Amino acid sequence: MSEPLPDPRERAAAPLAATGFTLFSLGFRPFYLLASAFSAFSVLLWAAQYSGWLPSAYLQGPLWHGHEMLFGFTMAVIAGFLLTAVRAWTGQPTPTGAPLLALAALWVLGRALVLTPLATAAAVMNAAFPVALAVAIGIPLVRSRNVRNYFFVGLLVLMAGLILALHLALQGIFELPPRLGLLLGLDVVLFIMTVMGGRVIPMFTNNGVPGAGATRHPLVEKLALGSILLLFVADLLQLEAAIVAAIALLGAVAHGVRLYLWRSWRTLGAPLVWILHAAYAWIVAHLALRALAGIGWIAESNAIHALTVGAIGGLTLGMMTRTSRGHTARPLAADGYELTCFLLIQVAAVIRVFGGIASHGLYIASVQVSGLLWAAAFGLFAVRYWPVLTRPRLDGMPG
Repeated sequence: MSEPLPDPRERAAAPLAATGFTLFSLGFRPFYLLASAFSAFSVLLWAAQYSGWLPSAYLQGPLWHGHEMLFGFTMAVIAGFLLTAVRAWTGQPTPTGAPLLALAALWVLGRALVLTPLATAAAVMNAAFPVALAVAIGIPLVRSRNVRNYFFVGLLVLMAGLILALHLALQGIFELPPRLGLLLGLDVVLFIMTVMGGRVIPMFTNNGVPGAGATRHPLVEKLALGSILLLFVADLLQLEAAIVAAIALLGAVAHGVRLYLWRSWRTLGAPLVWILHAAYAWIVAHLALRALAGIGWIAESNAIHALTVGAIGGLTLGMMTRTSRGHTARPLAADGYELTCFLLIQVAAVIRVFGGIASHGLYIASVQVSGLLWAAAFGLFAVRYWPVLTRPRLDGMPG
């Protein structure tokens, strides 16, 4: 997402915005902080659940872990990004102050309720969050007639439907395997990532690395995005594993070519850029591993964690860092703390995905070590960015 030019009306208000607690002055601030802190803390909650210390929780074990990774952490990052990006795309306001606080509170309530026996309340609150977010971004999009980005509203409503269907299935009201609900949700997030990655990664590459020459090809773009839509349909219809594997393989090739056109090897000197390329490479790995899982060569969890740890983890860290720096008037350059976060998440992904493949005896250790590295990466981000996200912009402008 490109950083918007200051509005002249905001320039006049700059002295008033230069002091005070600014956590709720723009969407990225509370949601990036909540996402990073929760993703680090949730490792401890996962350990507590795994150890049987939370016996009364509505969601238990791997289902809670998957639900909160997707509909908790990832949705928070998406919320922070969209609330900030839509304002830049449309020139229209998105929620700030009390409305933004209410939206953040709704997200927090959803996280708390799944740890209680209150199944119906948990279902309603978790499904309500993406709907509320859709309304929050839909109003400025419609007012500005920003038709190009209407699809984000539809994707958020779809996510709400998947959340509700999953919870109704758990309560015996709707017939849907919980694993399928999570898989379809991951497909939706994957589509969002590939759309936004195609928009911003080549642009950031060319802006941040002079002479990089990142390009896009229309046919490759259509194949890359089309393959993800086909994968969603195949998962929805629960087609044969061989068909899913073929679609995933097509997607891996298309996205691999797409990444090649972005000239990743020229970005190694720019951490804020290479982290986005590294994260996108995990999308290629995810699709390739899904193809291998479809023909029974590896476990499906390896493919899933290539997406969740490698792609989602890496892309969220990269985009949260860039957005936070850009929208607080800081230099677009990673320091030692941020570089450490980037390296930690990459190592976590390699260990989680390939540790168990290399040796079945290393599986449990790979899960534990990867989890600790993930927690360290996002915990460090939360600590590092607390003062950035709660204090005014360096240039005194609001936002």
